[in-house]
This record gives sequence, C-alpha cells and structure tokens, in this order.
Amino acid sequence: MSYTRRDFLKDSFRAAGLLSLAGSAPRFLVNTAMAAASQRRGGDTVLVVLELSGGNDGLNTVIPYADDVYHRSRPTLRQVASKALKIDDHIGFHPRMGGFSRLHKDGLLTVVQGVGCPDSDKNHPGAKRAWHTAETKTPGPQTGWLGRAADQLFDPAAANVPAAFVGKIMPLQATNAERVVVPALRSAVEMACRGSEAKGLAPEAGDDPLLASVRRATAETIENSRRIERAIAATNTADYPQLVLAQELRIVAQLIRADVGIRIFYTELGGGNIGGFDNHAGQLGNHCALLQQISDSLTAFTRDLQRDKLLDRVVLMTVSEFGRTLQENGRRGTNHGVAAPTFLVGGKLKGGVVGAHPSLTDVDKDSSLHLHTDFRALYATVLDGWLGVDSRAVLGASFKPLDVLAG
Repeated sequence: MSYTRRDFLKDSFRAAGLLSLAGSAPRFLVNTAMAAASQRRGGDTVLVVLELSGGNDGLNTVIPYADDVYHRSRPTLRQVASKALKIDDHIGFHPRMGGFSRLHKDGLLTVVQGVGCPDSDKNHPGAKRAWHTAETKTPGPQTGWLGRAADQLFDPAAANVPAAFVGKIMPLQATNAERVVVPALRSAVEMACRGSEAKGLAPEAGDDPLLASVRRATAETIENSRRIERAIAATNTADYPQLVLAQELRIVAQLIRADVGIRIFYTELGGGNIGGFDNHAGQLGNHCALLQQISDSLTAFTRDLQRDKLLDRVVLMTVSEFGRTLQENGRRGTNHGVAAPTFLVGGKLKGGVVGAHPSLTDVDKDSSLHLHTDFRALYATVLDGWLGVDSRAVLGASFKPLDVLAG
C-alpha cells in the first residue's frame, strides 16, 4: 500500500492528539493556515468581488434619464426622469437604489461606465468564462483570475489562506487556484476551531520540530477562532436587512473584522449558472427587486465596516458577464448585450463617475452598447493598486489601470 503525504499529516496530527480539535485533516489545515496569517494583521487591504449572475441591465441601473432614445427604446421598462436618483444632468440611479445614491454622495461609491469584454460571444458560458479567467479566447485556463491572485498572495512559510468564496452555491471558476485551497463558506463559524482550549498546546521541551510546529499553530488557530467568535458577536449588532445578499455580506464583514488573513472574498447574487439577472421576459419587477437588494445590502455592509473604521481597508467591486440591449425584445425584457456600468465601494476611492455613458445612437446591430473600458483594466486596477499583486502575471498582459483609487 502507498503511504501518501495526506496519510503522514493525519498520522502526525493523531500522534499529537489534535485531530479531535478540527474533525479532519483538511479542515485543520485550513484553520492552521489562518493561524499563521495573524502575524500580518492590521494593515492588509481586502478585495470583495460581487458577481451579478445573468447579465445586469446597466441601462436601468444607471439610467440615462435625459436621453430620449432611452425612453423611446423601452416603452415598458423605462424609468421616468422624475423618479431617477440624479447623479448629474444626464444619468441617475434607479429609484429603488437610494442606498447607492447616498453612498455616491458620500464619496464612497464610484461608477465605472462602459465596461465590457472585447469580442464577447454574448452567451452565458463563454462570457462567464472570460470574466472568471480574464482570458477572452477559448478554451482559456482552468484557474480563475482571483485564484491566480491568491496563488501570488500565498506565503508558504505562513501557509496563509488568502481567499474565500462566501455563498450557498458551488464556488465559481474565478476563485480556482493552483497552489492554494480557496474554501467555500456558508458561515464564519466554519472557519473557527470550536470546543477546544489552548491549554497545554504551547511547545514543550523535548518536542520534535513537527510536534512543536503543530502545537504552536493549533494554539494560534484557537486564538483566531476566538477572534472570529468576537467578530460574529460584534457584527450581529449591525443592522442588516433580511436579504440573502445582505446575510452573505454580513459573513464577509465578520471575517474582515476578525482579521485572520483573508485578502480576497468572492460572493454572488443571482444563483450562478444563467442567473437571476437574465431577464428576457417580465423584467421590470424582478430587476427592481434585485437592484434594491444590491443597494440595501451593500449599504448595510458599508455602514457596518465604517462603524469600526474598517472601510479604508476594503474595496468591493461588482462584476457581471455582460450588459443588456438598448431595445426591448417584445416580451417586456431585454437580450444579452455588451457594455454596462460596474461599481466600486470603499473608503479609499476617489468617488464620482469614471468614463462617459456609452452612446445610445451608435450601437451594434442587435442594439448592444459599445464598451470603452476593457474589464481587465478594472482587474488590473484592483490587483496592482489595491492588493499589491502583479497584474501582468495574473492577467497575462498589461492593462492601464483606472484612476479610481485615492492615494
């Protein structure tokens, strides 16, 4: 019979009497990895990526309320100018996005217009693969752009866990990594090592190096678990609405507050696969509800982090595989398009609006809006400028970053 590295680790933990602390070697290894990250607490930036699955309709999110072409093209879906939450004399937020409007006025939200994927096939699998891998050509890599970033952030000496997926669906390709495990979480408690005390776990004279290392890591893991438990208690007092996205962002806030070394979080709204934003028919009510959920959830998350002065460490970025067409499709819905706005939320942003609203008169033959900002430029911005990760190594090419981050 072969004797694997996994067998060796499990036998080592069993000999140390530590398997009962975590239940299994894989979970223990995740907890142990978190422990070592405690050496670098208190200054690392955090990126949260929120995917809007299905292709968000940017035209009814950031509304060109002053453009007659918009109103003529959408007889059943248009939002009247008087109800738009005005950003300037041309565009405004959807009426159900009051939270976004307030965050924008406070300088905590940046709108990046005209973002899209060059040569998008406008089909969900291909478009998602491009956004997840940052590669527009088929077949593309198996790893995701955030998985490759996590590989760069991984420190073998510290064995840290640099990224996590938070949600109730299967993790998405964006977080596929080569060198590290990116855990999928449904609660912050899953990252804690519960029911144990650190007594007797300090290294002792006569310990062999492996046992000493395991004892030390376990003691630190238990301390991190206490930090998570305290963060959960603190975040539970925050005012989050009873919405799926809000509760998942509460989990993200708990782990940011616990400060256990996770630098990248990925979550989504829409259910993955085709996704709830794919509104080919009866769009109006469904999309309104989704936009309110985004606005209310992100506002609660932002105010929660502000309370403990954590927002300056965090940038949240939205992504969606494509925008929607300008024209309605005859079923009171819209079809797959190209360009749409993307949003950034955080305490170290310049705020405002970046880029011009795409033209509504110069469109593709299917009435898709033309992009002027490659989505990978947005990725390069948060990789180089926020996480301190080499974007060329992650993206495979250089992209000029956007001027959205404050000094």
